[in-house]
Amino acid sequence: MKYLIVGLGNIGPEYHHTRHNIGFDVADAFAAKHQAVFRSDRLADVADVRWKGKIFVVIKPTTYMNLSGRAVKYWMDKEKIPVENVLVIMDELALPLETLRLRPGGSDAGHNGLKSIQDSIATNQYPRLRFGIGNDFPKGRQVDYVLGKWSAKEEPVVQQKIDTCVEIVESFAAIGLPRTMNNYNNLTFPL
Repeated sequence: MKYLIVGLGNIGPEYHHTRHNIGFDVADAFAAKHQAVFRSDRLADVADVRWKGKIFVVIKPTTYMNLSGRAVKYWMDKEKIPVENVLVIMDELALPLETLRLRPGGSDAGHNGLKSIQDSIATNQYPRLRFGIGNDFPKGRQVDYVLGKWSAKEEPVVQQKIDTCVEIVESFAAIGLPRTMNNYNNLTFPL
């Protein structure tokens, strides 16, 4: 079985380890745990992971967030991966920092990366793991907040959530989405 694991983010050093790039951070952590190395390829940085008889194609789109769907569609088609075996990981402003939410599909909720994916693959029914980043910013400062770095106070819970996301990716492949959702849905982490 093949799985496409999509970590959403933006390329470039100015975006490294920002709230908006949490998908890249999770993809990096998953690849590192399984001793995989990313290579530059078409529309994405790609790492191949083999684990317990499963093959994971892990991508970090190089298209920037708003065109992520181009990379997802290309790699789904190239690797012949069905939509139910795709897991997209991204930041979620509408969820508090202490929350992770796994869903089988649904609306893009204003997230441009999800909107691009939905437009490219012609469905909103694909699994996604929303990594809550909170919305603790002054009015009119949303962009600065989303593209900002984690605070020292936030870092411990962020790292704990990244580690849990890696477990969720493994569980998604090992036992399937419904059982993984039962085990990991709407997780909260103490701040």
